This record gives sequence, C-alpha cells and structure tokens, in this order.
Amino acid sequence: MKKLISCEFNMDTGCVELQYTDGSMIAIDCTAVEREVADNLHQRSELDHLIYNDPFSYAELVLNGDPEQYLKAVTRYEPLD
Repeated sequence: MKKLISCEFNMDTGCVELQYTDGSMIAIDCTAVEREVADNLHQRSELDHLIYNDPFSYAELVLNGDPEQYLKAVTRYEPLD
C-alpha cells in the first residue's frame, strides 16, 4: 500500500500535489475544479481557503468526497433581487 508523504499547494502550477512513498504523484488542477464545481464567488472563496490552509482536506474532498454537496452545505449565497 502506498503511503502519502506530502501534500501541498504549488503556486507555480496552481495544483495541489500529493506525493506517495512509491514515487507516484497526483496533481489536482485547482482552477479546473473551481470551474466545474463553484457557482459563485462565495464557493470559490471556500475552496481557496481549503487550498491555502488545508490542502490535504481539499485533496480528500476532491478525490473522495462530493465537492458540490460540500459547497452547498458550507456557503450561504442569496442573490440580490
């Protein structure tokens, strides 16, 4: 079983990068994820907060969770009429 040895946001590539003991690496394109799942500025801000402050939780959410459901639960966005 491969073990995660690092998880960090790479500002140069705009990716959260996960490296494993067996030499494999996963790079999550954060811009592409935001385009797919974030509908508004509030949701993008929530994703950005995770990227910068807890990249492991961000990676876990994208790879194993439901980012759209998560964003609906943690953001309250009411458009002005």
